[in-house]
Amino acid sequence: MQRAASTRFRFGRALATRLALAVSATLLLAGCGAGAEPRTVTDAGATGQSFPAAPTVPDGSLDPAVEEALDGLLESATSGALDREALAVVADSGDARLGWLVSDLLRFTQPGADEDALVSTFASLSGVEAGAEGGLPGSSWQAITDLLIAWDLPAPPDYRERKAELFLAIEPAWEPFFSDADSEIDWRLLSWGGVLIDDRAPGDPNPCPESCIPALDDPALTPAADGGWYPDEEAIFGVLVGGEAVAFPKNIMEVHEMVNVTIGGRRLGVPYCTLCGSAQAYLLDSVPAGVPQPVLRTSGLLSRSNKVMYDLESRSVLDTFSGRALSGPLQDAGVTLEQKSVVVSTWGAWKRAHPETQIVAEDGGIGRDYPADPLGGRDDNGPIFPVGDVDPRLPVQANVVGAITPDGRRPVAFPVEGAMAALSAGEPVVAGGLEAVADGDGLRVETVGGREVPSHQAFWFAWSQFHPDTELWEPNPAAAGG
Repeated sequence: MQRAASTRFRFGRALATRLALAVSATLLLAGCGAGAEPRTVTDAGATGQSFPAAPTVPDGSLDPAVEEALDGLLESATSGALDREALAVVADSGDARLGWLVSDLLRFTQPGADEDALVSTFASLSGVEAGAEGGLPGSSWQAITDLLIAWDLPAPPDYRERKAELFLAIEPAWEPFFSDADSEIDWRLLSWGGVLIDDRAPGDPNPCPESCIPALDDPALTPAADGGWYPDEEAIFGVLVGGEAVAFPKNIMEVHEMVNVTIGGRRLGVPYCTLCGSAQAYLLDSVPAGVPQPVLRTSGLLSRSNKVMYDLESRSVLDTFSGRALSGPLQDAGVTLEQKSVVVSTWGAWKRAHPETQIVAEDGGIGRDYPADPLGGRDDNGPIFPVGDVDPRLPVQANVVGAITPDGRRPVAFPVEGAMAALSAGEPVVAGGLEAVADGDGLRVETVGGREVPSHQAFWFAWSQFHPDTELWEPNPAAAGG
């Protein structure tokens, strides 16, 4: 049933910008939750704790009184205080599917009485207490959302439309994403990253007029000999296309998180998801004939702690991990962008392996100064956004290099630390018919016959959530034992 848009509201963009900056600053300070009593969840996804059993949920429509209460609740969301009577009706429904809307409201709620009321409502809906004993800002939202993701509860009826009312109040430019009823976006997993959309015109060198993560289009590239400004021991993301090698310094990528560039005669988009430790390279000229080449931008949205990228030209959302279009004209055209490998290496080792490499210029070609460590160790203590349940075979933020077998059927992951140790000892690193080989002091993946297979590095939680059936390479115990 299509619900009438009975509640429409808008934050002023100035207010939205202030909220974005406040939430971003909060997330820089937020850490993992404290310990928990039985039946209490405190950031289970990040700490690896077990989750309580999922509640039973109905599969039908909502009661009309609950529908009316939800309308009132959303309408009150930006008025300074939530409608407590409406919230009580929602809590009394006992429908845990509504926990997804509680999570969405929490994302935009500052610590205080409203946050406490929403946390209490979630407990009434689910029968589970969720929150951080230390009261860290934002951690109640993270704990509740981790739990919902782990439970994989269905969304309530008309969830996309209701979520749109809340999110478009922050950023009206997200409207094309939410208005596509045929999209493959999992709306339950979509959250706000704390910044607004980057919708600047292609080639615009200026920072965003409001809070956003600005893509870098066609940066200036210089020979390795002119790259002495970047320390040899610092990380770069290395791309090799058509015999041309380019290094993207990590500190520049942490500022822009997206580059559109031509390498080896091919047009590429290079997103970097700082939250999941993953840089990828997509061939933008691999779209079908008649489809305009995408210009990739950062939306300001996340999906299970993975950045949501979109095409500026068509306003189509693309899955950042797979390159598959999830909405808009690119989805209609069946677009999945072809990938090239990205190697994470130190600058010194990369330029020794690729003496003819280029590197992005110190000022990016736009006259900008870049700090040496823009994030200041923000992600050192685990995920700061919800990730849900995590495959227990490796630590949450263990670095892996992943690839898909050429037949497209089998994902394979190589833990970086173990694979590099094995290669140093002269041991082959082979799994699933794929072989990890050294490049610089990082890894790329080939078939056992030596043919390149697109690969990239990522935190384990990110790789495994997109590829839950991944085959995981393990060291040879005999070799490990000496």
